[in-house]
Amino acid sequence: MSTTPLEWKFSQVFGERAPGEEIQDVDIISTIEFEKRGAYLATGDRGGRIVLFEKTDGKDHRSQKELENLDYPAMGHPEYRYKTEFQSHEPEFDYLKSMEIEEKINNVRWCATPNSSLFILSANDRTIKLWKVLENKVKKVKEMDPNPSVCVENALLAEKSFIAGQNEPSVPNGHRLEWTNKMPKSILPSSQEAHPMIYNVGDNSSARCRRVYSHAHDFNINSISNNSDGETYISADDLRINLWNLEISDQCFNIIDTKPSNMEDLTEVITSAEFHPAYCNLLAYSSSRGYIRLVDMRQSALCDHQHSRMLQDREAHGSRSFFTEIIASISDIKFTSDGRHILSRDYMNLKLWDLHMETSPVATFKIHEYLRPKLCDLYNNDSIFDKFECCLSGDGLHFASGSYSNVLRVFSHGAGSDDGTTLEASKNPNRKQVLQTAPKAARSLSNFARGHHRRGHDNLNADSSGIPCDLNAKLLHVAWHPTSSLIACAAANSFFGVLCGIHPMLTLGGT
Repeated sequence: MSTTPLEWKFSQVFGERAPGEEIQDVDIISTIEFEKRGAYLATGDRGGRIVLFEKTDGKDHRSQKELENLDYPAMGHPEYRYKTEFQSHEPEFDYLKSMEIEEKINNVRWCATPNSSLFILSANDRTIKLWKVLENKVKKVKEMDPNPSVCVENALLAEKSFIAGQNEPSVPNGHRLEWTNKMPKSILPSSQEAHPMIYNVGDNSSARCRRVYSHAHDFNINSISNNSDGETYISADDLRINLWNLEISDQCFNIIDTKPSNMEDLTEVITSAEFHPAYCNLLAYSSSRGYIRLVDMRQSALCDHQHSRMLQDREAHGSRSFFTEIIASISDIKFTSDGRHILSRDYMNLKLWDLHMETSPVATFKIHEYLRPKLCDLYNNDSIFDKFECCLSGDGLHFASGSYSNVLRVFSHGAGSDDGTTLEASKNPNRKQVLQTAPKAARSLSNFARGHHRRGHDNLNADSSGIPCDLNAKLLHVAWHPTSSLIACAAANSFFGVLCGIHPMLTLGGT
């Protein structure tokens, strides 16, 4: 099926940073996720905080002059505003293993609910928490007259007490207060009793922890995924995948265990896991060797390799080297909305898999092929172990993933070009891509709550090691709006922006 590529424009940016501020590690965004309807957006950071955004009414409140100066038509795409934030995790210490557990949020997932309640699952390296976001109506008393009888009594007592002491110095220096015969009107009884006037100030959101799921993982949790039944979810670490019930926090079922009896025989680890969007008995998980395994929980209580189907790119060609298995490690997988395909991301490529084809992907999109001659340098500075996420549109026809220099790569299935679209996470995403240095700036929570527009960086230089990109500006985390052509992206330097895609055939005022 032929697909027309989208034209991308800058939409919003959050986390405006003042020039000269130093980067704070706790402010760096570590995960990002849209709610299933796209009405809310959640982000987690390394400081253990979760920040929520909500979609606005969609009305453009800018002046006519500002709209005329825009370089793209105002198409009414979704826009978001700050809603609330809360501290999800705190740093802990495992005394049994003498190990510190940092508060960094690894995953955030929205839970499906039958009503308008908002539930969020958040996980750090060891603990998963279920949060409920509460909506509180804030009201303020604008005007209130006291009870007339009480008013008269209090006024007489005050007058008597004041007159009795007016001949005595009221302050230590001997000065006396001046008495006036007229009492303030505010304390005099009114002939017409007025009722209190209360008006709404606005909505105030808060979060309450409902469940804590802990002590079930010996290794770092790398992914959590909600089931389509709305009752269960899975959590995966390097060697195990556990099945939880949302209502039960003190027990879980281990459904996948890849830990060998002798750890020296360990050849691969689990890197990501995802439930099928429609069938509650199916799930997929990826490995560090580039495999994707499909599991049917109805076949066995313990779904080991004997009870799974494996998707493997057996047609991968090229000379093998020391780095072959490292760059083949899959960092993220995503199901399409219909559950027919899986999108996977390794260090070099973005691959689209058909569940009915186990031998090779149906499409491969090259992202870091230009870095292949520099794998040795990337290994020495640990950049080769960077884990980039991937995302895809609701119709399953467009895919996106991040790269270095704050670059976002967007591809369209069947568009006729494997090069895709290269965008920069800045106000002008379509400008000519050149090398970019890492900004020396930080995002504070107060700045993160603002939604100001921001200009792209102008200081662009090459990396000193000869690598043709800025390795410090990593666009690791991306999320695609479930129903609109809208991508939210978060870079390792704490930049957070939103890009909107429009069909090139649309004109101003089109729908």
